[in-house]
Amino acid sequence: MISIKHLSKTFTNPDGTQITVLKDVNCEIEKGEVISIIGPSGTGKSTLLRAINMLEPPTGGEIWVDGENIMAKGYRLDKLRQKMGMVFQNFNLFEHMTVLENIIYAPMRLKKVPEDAARKEAMELLNKVGLAQKADVYPSSLSGGQKQRVAIARSLAMHPEVILFDEPTSALDPTMVGEVLSVIRQLAKEGLTMLIVTHEMRFARDVSSRIFFMKDGIIYEDGSPQQIFENPRRSATKAFVNRIQKLVFEINEDFDFLSSDTEVKRFCIKYNLTSKVDLISYVAGEMLLNHLKDVRPLTVRLTHAELSSETAMDFMVEGAQNSPLPEGDNLDDIRAKVIDIVEEPTSRGFRVKILI
Repeated sequence: MISIKHLSKTFTNPDGTQITVLKDVNCEIEKGEVISIIGPSGTGKSTLLRAINMLEPPTGGEIWVDGENIMAKGYRLDKLRQKMGMVFQNFNLFEHMTVLENIIYAPMRLKKVPEDAARKEAMELLNKVGLAQKADVYPSSLSGGQKQRVAIARSLAMHPEVILFDEPTSALDPTMVGEVLSVIRQLAKEGLTMLIVTHEMRFARDVSSRIFFMKDGIIYEDGSPQQIFENPRRSATKAFVNRIQKLVFEINEDFDFLSSDTEVKRFCIKYNLTSKVDLISYVAGEMLLNHLKDVRPLTVRLTHAELSSETAMDFMVEGAQNSPLPEGDNLDDIRAKVIDIVEEPTSRGFRVKILI
């Protein structure tokens, strides 16, 4: 369906300096594939999507869609836009139009669909994304998740052959992410061709038929979700997909436990660990105010691996060769509530690691 050959994109800054965002992108995309594009920020993921539908005309290379070079002189971009829908980070709904009017606008204007038929299909699409009851309201009254679902319905109304999703959940509150991802999952089951730039690793693994890992302006690794997430060939891919979020405290004689506890709770909210927040707070309190109350200085590290969902709290004593716990203290009070407790020497000292 789509063939990309030696694609490049260079931007010129106001001061005349240039930055090359896409260097040499090559790939083939088949009909019905769901491809998630992952990678660090600034590696060209969104630029690639915008180049594919010519919102950011490439500097060099070729893009072939259904056997036609869309970069060729004279190619009609309105023809491309009817084949290819795009859902943006920030919704891009018309604020002066109702939800229903947003959806019927393009089919009526570009495809000359009669208003009655456009309204009928728009209501079917709104029902599909769970928003039929919002047809006559304006976007300003919707939540972020609802706006994004309307944007998806608007794209579907053009019957595109492929939809490009540019970080569709990045502008959403964490509580609203799930409702948008569930709609995209349903579209994937229906066989719609999709390219999705996302930072939601678990979603990318579950919904995709292929994964593009982008780094340094190229597709650094291309493979199945199983390969990319479980057995990546390149070290940079492995480091990215296993990324671990962490919060570190240096505990000394005058540390403020209440302030630290507040930071722990903010960390849990940010990374969707609200179901574990009470247990994490309990473990921190018991260890610092009871079991290790006489051990200072002490480094505490709270970590969460996004892909495996493993959460751990480490209590490290630099330079120590033996466990910092008092003799005979087996942490029974904590052990009964957590997954496991590991006491182990490291190259830096000795740590007590609690899996939560």
